Amino acid sequence: MLSVQEAEKLIFDAVQVIQDVEVVKLEDGGDSFAVRIRDRILAASISSQLDFPHWDNSAMDGYAVRFEDVKTPVTLDIIEEIPAGSPPQKTIQSGQAARILTGSMLPQGADTIVMQENTTRQGDRVSILMPPRDRGAFVRYQGTYCKAGDPLLSPGLVLKAPEIAILAAAQCLEVPVFRRPRVAILSTGSELVSPNQPLQPGQIVDSNQYGLEALVAELGAQVISLGIVQDDPKVLEDAIAHAIESADVVISSGGVSVGDYDYVDRILEKLGATIQVRAIAIKPGKPLTFATFPNAALYFGLPGNPASAFVTFWRFAKPAIQKLSGLAQGWEPKFLTATTTHDLKSDGKRELYLWGSVSIEQGGFQFTPAGGSRLSGNLIHLAGTNALGVMAIGETAINAGEAVKFLLI
Repeated sequence: MLSVQEAEKLIFDAVQVIQDVEVVKLEDGGDSFAVRIRDRILAASISSQLDFPHWDNSAMDGYAVRFEDVKTPVTLDIIEEIPAGSPPQKTIQSGQAARILTGSMLPQGADTIVMQENTTRQGDRVSILMPPRDRGAFVRYQGTYCKAGDPLLSPGLVLKAPEIAILAAAQCLEVPVFRRPRVAILSTGSELVSPNQPLQPGQIVDSNQYGLEALVAELGAQVISLGIVQDDPKVLEDAIAHAIESADVVISSGGVSVGDYDYVDRILEKLGATIQVRAIAIKPGKPLTFATFPNAALYFGLPGNPASAFVTFWRFAKPAIQKLSGLAQGWEPKFLTATTTHDLKSDGKRELYLWGSVSIEQGGFQFTPAGGSRLSGNLIHLAGTNALGVMAIGETAINAGEAVKFLLI
């Protein structure tokens, strides 16, 4: 049985970033460009042919002047008004000013902006009541944010609202992004039924399929739903063979323990897989299988109990899919420290993960474990989970008010 850290290294080292690149074009039909590009991962560096700002312009409503003219209070002649979006028509000479608006181009001869609030105007003359301190006050100079040819965005970046706005400002009409990973999901077990089927004695509603689909979709991956597969070796082999040919990642739940009907590991080996992980010293989630195939497909055989399936997905499968997607940073599991609101107990034999919620209280993180039983079959009390409290091997008790490490999910 591997430690969590040993299993993590084997899994993450096996993940190679998808190399397939797609180009999203501004003029493509369907949804707007922003909707189509949102949450995609950039596959190449983006630069611009434009300077930012594009030209010297005003950061304030006011008057464009020569700094030499306004070192003391003075009255100047207004020779022009420059609306935003229109280029200046005149050059500022000594004793002159131009009315200017925020974003308007700075006219030739001017080097400073005087805020409107520091002036009074009478007709075509403006009095400067409070001289600016420095030359260049409230001027945004061309190229000070970024010069043409400089990199704007780096590969591996998730495209959110700020990045999309930058792409638009740079007039980037075609954006290279990594192809979305294809993730096939199946549930194993003859006892399982779909939510729309009548429940008979001894049967279990398949909740894992829907929960795992939602978790995968949250990562921006393409979900391939394969539904329930019965505990029949031939049927299961056919389903897994189809999955590994059609997906980058296959996730199954159930069938990876040592029961009479747990066939997954044997089938994986028959199909040519290299099984890297068979069991991990984690609770819940000990019977976890991770395998790789010659075609680069990855296989996660998660336990069938809902809490075990969710915990092992968050701990291992989620970061693996994010790394596969091309995410340059931030895919690694993120651990922080909080104060626990309740006593936490463990037998100390395996690394324990406790589902619960983290909030910010008095400037620090506070972890509140979920109510109810903490059994791996208890799906109900996973509601509201945003973090997993972690107790290390050998750690048997953390008292309320003490520090606990948690995994932010």
